[in-house]
Amino acid sequence: MKSVILSVAMIGAFLANQAQALDAKAAEALAQKSGCLACHSIQNKVVGPSYKEVAAKYKNDKGAEAKLVAKVKAGGSGVWGPVPMPPHPQVKDEDIKTIVQWVLSL
Repeated sequence: MKSVILSVAMIGAFLANQAQALDAKAAEALAQKSGCLACHSIQNKVVGPSYKEVAAKYKNDKGAEAKLVAKVKAGGSGVWGPVPMPPHPQVKDEDIKTIVQWVLSL
């Protein structure tokens, strides 16, 4: 009985990891389609900070998601240096939220 429960738990964990990986790939594709990867990358600073730097900076900030969604939509400057991030009003709010959630998960 214990082996059956353990097997079911392992299968459940595997499926959950697969779903997260698919969600991450979908979010990354959405970032690519939305033009985000022209100025950002996951690992390295390009024009703007890497997504891992953003995730680290906002790791303990409970309001980070809302702040970053607003910043992506409206644009901003000064947090990461003198180069401003242009506004992205053409990107749907739900797409921005998906991308921000993915970035914060890195």
